[in-house]
Amino acid sequence: MYNHIPDSKQKAEEKKVYIDQAFRDTIATVNKEGKRNFLNPKKPKGKLYNQRTIATLVYLVVFFGLPWIKVNGSPLFLFNVMERKFIFFGQIFWPQDFFIFAIGFLTFMVFVIVFTVVFGRVWCGWACPQTVFMEMVFRKIEYWLDGDQAAQRRLKEMPLNAYKFRKRAVKVAVFFAISFLIANVALAYIISMDQVLLMIHEGIGANKGTFAALLGFTSVFFFVFYWFREQACIVVCPYGRLQGVLLDRKTMVVAYDYVRGEPRGKLKKAAAVEDKGDCIDCMACVHVCPTGIDIRNGTQLECVNCTACIDACNAIMERINKPLGLIRYDSEENIAEKKRTKFNGRLAAYSAVLVGLIGVLAFLLITRDDVDATVLRTPGQIFQQQPDGRISNLYTIKLANKTRKDLPVTLKIENLQGEVQVIGKPILVPGESYYQTPFFVKVNKEQIARRKTEMVIGVYEGGEKIKTAKTTFMGPGF
Repeated sequence: MYNHIPDSKQKAEEKKVYIDQAFRDTIATVNKEGKRNFLNPKKPKGKLYNQRTIATLVYLVVFFGLPWIKVNGSPLFLFNVMERKFIFFGQIFWPQDFFIFAIGFLTFMVFVIVFTVVFGRVWCGWACPQTVFMEMVFRKIEYWLDGDQAAQRRLKEMPLNAYKFRKRAVKVAVFFAISFLIANVALAYIISMDQVLLMIHEGIGANKGTFAALLGFTSVFFFVFYWFREQACIVVCPYGRLQGVLLDRKTMVVAYDYVRGEPRGKLKKAAAVEDKGDCIDCMACVHVCPTGIDIRNGTQLECVNCTACIDACNAIMERINKPLGLIRYDSEENIAEKKRTKFNGRLAAYSAVLVGLIGVLAFLLITRDDVDATVLRTPGQIFQQQPDGRISNLYTIKLANKTRKDLPVTLKIENLQGEVQVIGKPILVPGESYYQTPFFVKVNKEQIARRKTEMVIGVYEGGEKIKTAKTTFMGPGF
């Protein structure tokens, strides 16, 4: 097989460079015997890597800091699946708000698709928790404990002795401790940091089930970051496979400028040969790749757009006095036609879609009701004739208070003249809680012309109507 690689737009039909396509038959993380090939990428250095380090510091501050932030005594974020209670930016959401979750999920999926079509896998390289923790936390610690690429390979090939055992034991202990810390913070997002601190104070004996679950999550994190590593992106995550249908020639990706770089040649040989590209085949981009690919073969599902190859290539270009950007963040179309990225109509349209989706979700969140009310006729009960001639029906109202304050509630009939008689105490719905109570509705017989009459119940807090519920009023019919 071969690819057409033009050295310019005008010569596209004149020049064909045959490229070895054997890379498509193998994967860097599996050797010829079909066994796992553990990668030891070289430590990246450069401008983009420094920017990723800064972004990671911000990411870690946010991740570890959010569980400590409270709004009106409650966490800023909470994903309590067991109690079906969710808090986003201090706003409480209950199962009644499921439609918002559904719309939010659809919005998120469309956002991911549109964002990927335009900007590629920026998320994977810069914000995905797997990449951030693996490459910018655990990998950095590994470089600190075991050394760079060459030192790690020597340690791996070394027979088991006291030195290697000590190195491995320290690494396992550190990785497990960090995994345990991450698991605790993740638990805080589920049950709140106050509950986590309380369980720590109470000890393991009082929270055996929670501690067992915590060890389970810790083991999963440790397994992923110590052994599974890049396989999570290559094998498990479906996002890379979506590239085939989401990416096109205009999508921004980490790409090799084959127009400028081909044909490749070693530096000394290239100096003596005319018409050689800028790529000197130094393999620096391959050595730093955390998934072991050669970016010069084109966009591949293993590429997480971490930009390590860009820094490595730029460092080589500086040494040989060549322009930077042989590997850069660009589109296939720009590279083939030697164009620069511009904010064109396509980017504007997609960006408008992204902003619109965020706006729709924001509108749903802002206009969300603080109280939900459901009125149901009591099963098995029929209407009753009162001594004063009025007709009564027995109902049950179920209220969900999504706010943090207790709400005194009164009920009024909106479309009929009648009386609401609550059984028991006046309605007081506790904050962040459910409440239900039975009540009678008494209506003058003259207003009931059919067996079933639609009735509207207004839910009031003080003099302000906060919710409306519909039900039916049963009568004798005429």
